[in-house]
Amino acid sequence: MHLSLYCFIGNSSASRTLSKYIGKTGSYMAKKRGLTFYRKEKKINRKLLIEILSWVFSGLVMVLLAFMLVYLFGLRTSVIGISMEPTLANGQEILIDRFVFLLTQPKRGDVVVFRPNGNENAHYYVKRVVAGPGDTVLIKDGLLYISGDIYDDKGMFDRIENGGIAESGIALGEDEYFVLGDNRNDSEDSRSSNIGIVKKDYIIGRAWFRLRAGGVETGFIQ
Repeated sequence: MHLSLYCFIGNSSASRTLSKYIGKTGSYMAKKRGLTFYRKEKKINRKLLIEILSWVFSGLVMVLLAFMLVYLFGLRTSVIGISMEPTLANGQEILIDRFVFLLTQPKRGDVVVFRPNGNENAHYYVKRVVAGPGDTVLIKDGLLYISGDIYDDKGMFDRIENGGIAESGIALGEDEYFVLGDNRNDSEDSRSSNIGIVKKDYIIGRAWFRLRAGGVETGFIQ
């Protein structure tokens, strides 16, 4: 009997047949008992990978969105001087909307941030638009005239003591704007030959929000 078993195992063909039989039997028994370890592990890994990729993608989208919001609406600068009092105080920080003028044109009453003559080395100037393309500007007897009509400032600003280059009248061309500080008699603005007419290309954006400083409360800029 021992000799027969030895001969059976020694035979390569018989050995392979026995191995296949044992393999099939083992696989069958494992499936019957629910021992599908490898298959379950593979499914779990795939699900985990998909979840990780989903979190990574969501994180990248949030970072990109935050960057865009900060770039378009969150540029911060400080007001230099008292030219915009009482609306804005010296040293007060403001937020700049760089998106709005990609879609629309600056309009009367907008408080804009610009660099005079587009000079990249100059600090940001903050002034209010009083006239735009196609308008004529004249300052006479302390009053501001836009295209022949007295500018309606609703009594918010002082009479102008110095008309500067606008005393003889100025006609604005395409994409040209005339800006003044709210503190009319202590402001370097479009009346000065150093600043002059502000072209749209010089404008960084619209000042839309202010942080509390110098007695001026936090809030939207009117």
